[in-house]
Amino acid sequence: MARIKELTRLLDRAAKAYYQEAREIMSNLEYDRLYDELKSLEKETGVTLAGSPTVKVGYEVLSELPKERHESPMLSLDKTKEVEELQEWVGVHKSLLSWKLDGLTIVLTYENGSLVKAVTRGNGEVGEVITGNARVFKNVPLVIPFEGELILRGEAVITYEDFEKINREIPDAEARYKNPRNLCSGSVRQLNNEITARRNVRFYAFNLVRAEGVDFENSRERQFVWLREQGFDVVEYRVVTGENLAETVEWFSRAIEKNPVPSDGLVAVYDDMEYGRSLGATSRFPRDSIAFKWADEMRETVLKEIEWSPSRTGLINPVAIFEPVELEGTTVSRASVHNISIMKGLELGIGDTIQVYKANMIIPQIAENLTRSGVTDIPKACPTCGGATEILKVNDAESLYCANPECQAKKIKSFTLFVSRDALNIEGLSEATLEKFIARGFVHEFSDLFRLSGYRDEIVTMEGFGEKSYVNLMDSLERARETSLYRVIYGLGIPNVGLSNARLICKQFDAEVETLLEASSGDLSAIDGVGTVIADSFVEYFADAGRRERFYRLLKELHLKKEEVREEQTLAGRTFVITGTLERFANRSELKAFIEERGGKVTGSVTGKTDYLINNDLTSNSGKNKKARELGVPILSEEEFLKL
Repeated sequence: MARIKELTRLLDRAAKAYYQEAREIMSNLEYDRLYDELKSLEKETGVTLAGSPTVKVGYEVLSELPKERHESPMLSLDKTKEVEELQEWVGVHKSLLSWKLDGLTIVLTYENGSLVKAVTRGNGEVGEVITGNARVFKNVPLVIPFEGELILRGEAVITYEDFEKINREIPDAEARYKNPRNLCSGSVRQLNNEITARRNVRFYAFNLVRAEGVDFENSRERQFVWLREQGFDVVEYRVVTGENLAETVEWFSRAIEKNPVPSDGLVAVYDDMEYGRSLGATSRFPRDSIAFKWADEMRETVLKEIEWSPSRTGLINPVAIFEPVELEGTTVSRASVHNISIMKGLELGIGDTIQVYKANMIIPQIAENLTRSGVTDIPKACPTCGGATEILKVNDAESLYCANPECQAKKIKSFTLFVSRDALNIEGLSEATLEKFIARGFVHEFSDLFRLSGYRDEIVTMEGFGEKSYVNLMDSLERARETSLYRVIYGLGIPNVGLSNARLICKQFDAEVETLLEASSGDLSAIDGVGTVIADSFVEYFADAGRRERFYRLLKELHLKKEEVREEQTLAGRTFVITGTLERFANRSELKAFIEERGGKVTGSVTGKTDYLINNDLTSNSGKNKKARELGVPILSEEEFLKL
């Protein structure tokens, strides 16, 4: 009983971390092992605790979305990892074997041919109403030929391609989504369905609950065919019996490598609906279907080293480097160990014989350490800056951190700003790439970016790089050398100095560097639109001798061009606020530059000093529109603005 209580606590904490906090505190393999142990103990003792994960389904409803109770509980599926057991379950019965998609289960309801309701699975009994979000899924039909009541279940998913694309657009590496399922969960449960629409969520039907008055000839497959006729995408499946089951499972195991949609196993369901219904259900699982999860392919190998990879937060992540092995059709030689607590739990030492596998056939992980020589090589110095390290306990896990506040790895944010579009506009340097360059010691200050050609041999062999990527990066760096002083000043990341402020300051001093650096706070604050806070930040930044030296080294790598005032100052003295989506301009930065080139000023909020609010949606009830109406500030569309 003591072990049952301990396992219940462990698994509940892991489930909350995964489903509610989008993080993992144990591997899938460990979770399954502990879950199976708990299930076995519950069977042995005949006791199942109220909080047991074997009776809880899905995540707890925590959002502000409306809640609704399902007509009947949405049960989880029993599972097996043995093909023979699945073969025995299928037996002589015609069954459908399909992907077990890894997303968020949704229930759709149609009436009179129209989608009227969408509800998430929630905790299995109560879900969240997300009808508005379902309406903007990529492939959900809003109107169908069938006009009776239709209720069906399916999985909302985001493809690997869309997942990677969305993550690339997030500059902060640590803010990126860990996997497509977490991204999908957040996207489906948004309060603003505009965000959902941009995430390319897709829906695949896997169960028809009710279709008023339709005869499906007692066949699940006939239901799938009919759903396709109604315009739905149906989960990919194969018809099986016990005779062809093994070869069909083998087909799916090969297909998963190229499957564009995340999957964490297979589902088998009897085609004969009456037979399936006659079997009933346990308190936890229906008896007409079962999940199959591949037994993880294990390989023994030898740990060669632990590579310590610093991040911008100061966290230094351990990565296991081992003798290459073939796993699930690819060569694998490294796996994240996540933190020191996991290293200590595995008693991981150099030269140990370890077992490795791919979680969900994708992510390399260490399953077990067979020799357990012990952890002896935690670095006392940061690999990036050489500063002292310290072990801190965060969320019950010990992790290694760099204690040096000046560590370059911690300054990844400043490098990300420096290479951004409004600054030096260096393409091919994502935050993840910058982090790798900094961790390997290629980059310590901004000027080092323009000397990366000295590391050509190392860069072309880095993961995600190659000769073509390297050449493209070099071309981008050469283009970035030709720039304007105000973009460089903005890219330095001086507190309170934005792009428009930097432009005003450089314009005032005709982009003369020496004059600019000798300017006093009073000289700068006298510039219209600058003010004392910005002026003091600017002067304080360049008062530091080290920063000046680094700035001059950077300028030696650049070719500064003077900004010419070509446009008539038709907007001088006018203050604008921009909100909403744009049609004539690529983005707000472009419109802001357009206004500033003509003498205007752009601020972030509507006040009594605002002359115009630019918003193409003139009837919007957004906070800025409401404020503008209250203050009598004119609201202009882009077309009306351009007439100015």
